[in-house]
Amino acid sequence: MRRLSGDAPSTTAAAPTPTDPEAGASADGGGRRGRVRSVAAWLTSILALLLIAFALLAPNQLSLFTPWAFLRLPVEALFVVALVLVLPAWARRAVAVPVGVLLGLLAIVKVIDMGFFAVLARPFNPVFDWISFEAGTDFVEESYGRTGAVVAVVGAALLAVGLLVLMTLAVLRLTRLVARHRRVATHTVAVLGAACVVCAVFGVQIVPEVPVSTLTYDRVQHVRAALRDHEVFAAEARVDAFRDTPGEQLLTGLRGKDVVVAFVESYGRSAVDDPFFAPQVGTTLDAGYTRLRAAGYAARSGWLTSPTTGGGSWLAHATLLSGLWIDNQFRYTHLVATDRMTLNRAFQRADWRTVGVMPGITQTWPEGNFFGYDEVHASKELGYRGPQFSWAQMPDQYTLSVFEQREHAGPDHPPVMATIPLVSSHAPWNPLPELVDWEELGDGSIFGPMARAGDSPGDGWQDNSWVRTQYGRAVQYSLNSIVSYLERYGDDRMVFVYLGDHQPAPLVTGENASHDVPITIVARDPAVLDRISGWGWQEGLKPGPQTPVWRMSDFRDRFLTAFGS
Repeated sequence: MRRLSGDAPSTTAAAPTPTDPEAGASADGGGRRGRVRSVAAWLTSILALLLIAFALLAPNQLSLFTPWAFLRLPVEALFVVALVLVLPAWARRAVAVPVGVLLGLLAIVKVIDMGFFAVLARPFNPVFDWISFEAGTDFVEESYGRTGAVVAVVGAALLAVGLLVLMTLAVLRLTRLVARHRRVATHTVAVLGAACVVCAVFGVQIVPEVPVSTLTYDRVQHVRAALRDHEVFAAEARVDAFRDTPGEQLLTGLRGKDVVVAFVESYGRSAVDDPFFAPQVGTTLDAGYTRLRAAGYAARSGWLTSPTTGGGSWLAHATLLSGLWIDNQFRYTHLVATDRMTLNRAFQRADWRTVGVMPGITQTWPEGNFFGYDEVHASKELGYRGPQFSWAQMPDQYTLSVFEQREHAGPDHPPVMATIPLVSSHAPWNPLPELVDWEELGDGSIFGPMARAGDSPGDGWQDNSWVRTQYGRAVQYSLNSIVSYLERYGDDRMVFVYLGDHQPAPLVTGENASHDVPITIVARDPAVLDRISGWGWQEGLKPGPQTPVWRMSDFRDRFLTAFGS
């Protein structure tokens, strides 16, 4: 039967001809769009691969970022690819999503590690370090204002969520790519798997001290070790040579003395030894000792190794006062729940009045009862009406003046033992106060012009030399405040112990700086320093390069032994 012309459309009429310009343009446009989609698909796959490579291979310290750092074989990735190759299609997504989330979490931890190394010279510990986020937020708020803190928190949250989402999408995409190219993927996994075995057995290294074969499992092992730390700490805390020592046998070599233990914020070994700081800080220490000698004082100085660096001052305070190594928040929390005999409690048991003058305590501080203070003068109770100097609530000179007026000035005051954190040398070291006449301190309003004349806390931090210079100036101010106080108010009863709590951040010290801090004992009574003549400490306010180095946790027992009966 012949088909009528109206029964179906004519295919001949619809076919484009080579001379039809619109049809040619349509064909070329489709081809271009296809090529663009193809290029975009490959770029997306490459970006997904780079994102996963960052999570698995990137170092967790910014200073280690080099192309060679990525020349390693991620065993975890090979295992996941092999799993995808043997799973049915419906199960691949069930594997890809949790793997993507885990890689996202790993990437987040690495980013946090970078921040921790930059500030605290150590990696983030997911068991102990959650309180550091609160402390960091408080630091940003007190230094840069509430708006700065809100921006920082929101930015960090968006980064974390973005990494989780993007990493999951990246794994899903590469899973589909592996499934489409099964033959190539199988051969690649086989070759790289064999290479991993060889590298692991022979310890092959392309970059010194960086094995080619690597396992994120190592990080899990660190977490397990942290979880076991409570058993280690409990065993250490059970040992206390002075727990049952009667008060009449404690501190007999200091009877009748007023003893001050002052922690100088971020006063570390680098301030004394580093060629960048040593000329200025060394001059301050030498000139300070000359002035103190003229006032009848002598001094001995040594080194202590702090349990922390860059921050976490409360860990160092607890270490020195308790005689236990407190290098994480878990240990601190468990310590303050015990009845450990702290240095303060030893003085209290021996009939000293124990006080804390705490310019950095701006909230409720129940730990004061543990340490053994008869009274704590917290920040809001110090009567300061002057400006805040970035993080520092008040200048060190004012803090020392409050101790003098409230605890030391009375001629008939009972012997007092005071713990005083001096915080003017706390980052961000801008603006900085200057010493004024002690009679003009008043309520601190005199410092107003100094704060207004200085730069804002965030200014200058792009210039590392400027940051280091400001740090050195801040330490010099704190040291000069101590010397000036002793010149003005010190007497024959005064025994002044001051030390750094920790080194500043690696931005100031450079990479791989020690955790050592200087410690100095100043007194007019020669019998006091005779008690520590066997310590090997250097005369003056500056310890020497050959002066012994002790762990900070050793100080309590050495001090109580030297000055006990």
